[in-house]
Amino acid sequence: MSTSSRTRSHDAFRKARRLIPGGVNSPARAFHAVGGEPIFMARGAGQFLYDIDDNRYLDYIGSWGPMILGHAHPQVIEAIQQAAARGTSFGAPTENESRLAELIMQAVPSVERVRLVNSGTEATMSAIRVARGATGREKVIKFSGCYHGHVDSLLVSAGSAAATLGVPDSPGVTIGTSKDTIVLNYNDPCAVSEAFRMHPKDIAAVILEPIVGNMGTVLPTHEFLRSLRNETSKYGAVLIFDEVMTGFRVAYGGAQSLFGIEPDLTTLGKIVGGGLPLAAYGGKADIMDNVMPAGKVYQAGTLAGNPLATAAGAATLEILRDDPPYEYLESQASRLASGLLNAAISVGFPAQMQRMGSMMTLFFNDAPVTDWPTANRSNRERFASYFWGLIEHGVYMPCSQFEALFFSRTHRPEDIEFTIEAAEKVLLQMAESGKG
Repeated sequence: MSTSSRTRSHDAFRKARRLIPGGVNSPARAFHAVGGEPIFMARGAGQFLYDIDDNRYLDYIGSWGPMILGHAHPQVIEAIQQAAARGTSFGAPTENESRLAELIMQAVPSVERVRLVNSGTEATMSAIRVARGATGREKVIKFSGCYHGHVDSLLVSAGSAAATLGVPDSPGVTIGTSKDTIVLNYNDPCAVSEAFRMHPKDIAAVILEPIVGNMGTVLPTHEFLRSLRNETSKYGAVLIFDEVMTGFRVAYGGAQSLFGIEPDLTTLGKIVGGGLPLAAYGGKADIMDNVMPAGKVYQAGTLAGNPLATAAGAATLEILRDDPPYEYLESQASRLASGLLNAAISVGFPAQMQRMGSMMTLFFNDAPVTDWPTANRSNRERFASYFWGLIEHGVYMPCSQFEALFFSRTHRPEDIEFTIEAAEKVLLQMAESGKG
């Protein structure tokens, strides 16, 4: 189908730019990485999105991950409606908060205590604070290309040395805020060992995406993950897995259940709230019991554990537990990944497909992507042409070479085949026209 008419989206964006910085409430929606203007959506149903011009798209973003059950799942919508009818916020505890916390703890064995918050950024910010409070240390190791929300101390760029102190990567972030952040390359266990050797009593935590989604999908080596667990245990630091993206997406127990590496703290978001604003952080009881009021590390949120969000999250996790979609998602993801990769290679475009379950990225890159320096060599212009070509066929992919693709259990085998066929047409047209 052609989606060339987007007049109402154009008008909506023009109005939004007068009201909202850049016309969007998150930079990921701005389409800066592919050019052009963002598309304004009106509704979602199952595997489809519909824009305000009534164009229909097969959705491979899924609200950047959480819509694993598809849009407007009847049981999730019913749970939200029932919760809303009882009241939208109380500023007091509810039983549903404990219900969701229990579901999380049952799914992720490393989580012995859990605190609900409103966003992934809050979860990672809080986990870092708890790690510092529990250890009495200040420095944190992160990895270039891993995004952990817009936390000041984590918005830093990488240096070239094995253990380079970070410098601010955004105006408004002070050098003082980021001076205790050490930025290393992903999948480099030697750099991790060297950082601990240089700062043996100063590192409070290591935080990472156990499967990266924020420089595109990048998989860890077993050696890398094992070194992180060994080094943090050896030096008394806290290992934090940021599973905001991977939690309940790559497996019900998250990436840690696939790799057999148990972190000390875990951050969760997206699916855990069923698509509503909710996230969580949790982990070992002796660490989490430092959080006020059990301990002295302060963290609070007026709307944390909101009744609508906990209802959506609990309904989603119960469906995933009782009727797991992961085997189906794996089979369809394998077909989609091979089809998209073969389509690119068949027209002579160097490409890499990196995938874990229903989370994947096609990199227009002539070498495997293992970290940010290798990801950064991808052909952005080629991806932009690919993105807009697929839009014209009614396929809505992530609007950046450095974002992961997601899909839901509502995507049918024929949807996967349609997507592959659309990609073949787009890539052939690109090759013939010399685009990219």
